[in-house]
Amino acid sequence: MSRWIFLSKNGNDSYVNMFAAGCRDTVVSEEYFDYNKCNDPIVLRGILKHKVMKKCWQDNRTFYYIDTGYFGNERTVANPQGWKYWHRIVKNNLQHGEIISRPDDRLQRFNKEFRPWKKDGRKILVAKPDEKPCKFYNIELDAWLDETVATIKQHTDRPIVIRDRTRSRTERKTNRLEHSLLDVHAVVTFNSIAATESVLAGVPVFVLAPCNAARPVANLDLTKIETPWFPDRDQLQAWANHLAYAQFHIDEFKNGSAERILTQTEEMLNV
Repeated sequence: MSRWIFLSKNGNDSYVNMFAAGCRDTVVSEEYFDYNKCNDPIVLRGILKHKVMKKCWQDNRTFYYIDTGYFGNERTVANPQGWKYWHRIVKNNLQHGEIISRPDDRLQRFNKEFRPWKKDGRKILVAKPDEKPCKFYNIELDAWLDETVATIKQHTDRPIVIRDRTRSRTERKTNRLEHSLLDVHAVVTFNSIAATESVLAGVPVFVLAPCNAARPVANLDLTKIETPWFPDRDQLQAWANHLAYAQFHIDEFKNGSAERILTQTEEMLNV
């Protein structure tokens, strides 16, 4: 595998540093990083690195993006405090938008189950994105919300509930999305991981961002809000298996397992 540039904020990004250690490599502090010095792949974390990522897209340069994992960070028996142990690593994008065939061994550790699709909900829940992805995609949050609600109203008379993203992680650990889904016909969101949570909870989801981890099992056309698509169990299983192989525990960052699985995935795609 070619050398990676592990871009660490002030040299102190603990997750990037752990991943670099597992890859037996060193980090580069942002203040000393020269994009033009070489063309090696870049490892970075956080959506605020949007200038670097967009420059990579422009130059067809590989990058690996680290951010919060799709599941495993909620409060469970295995993680009673809801610590953020799991992080996704995405090649050349913000989220995984495809399905790669994988076994279910990694998914099993999360004890996830696919709840039956709810087909008797009454409301439409719009899960607002926060400002960071809006900046990345150059959209204005209030305008996005107004346009989205207006489009929904053109195709249904169901009541619409707006859910703000809770800023405090401590509050998010107790105010889970599933608590808001009891009488919901469908969830509409942009790039939020709320889409993944909704699918697992049995509520169909409409995603509007160019890339969203739930996209392979989501609806994309708001004109179909009254008649959403319900993926079958095989499709859901394949999707969730893939996501489990696309995120890593911090111990896997440190012991080299994350690098090994990423390399395996790339080899599968290159066959």
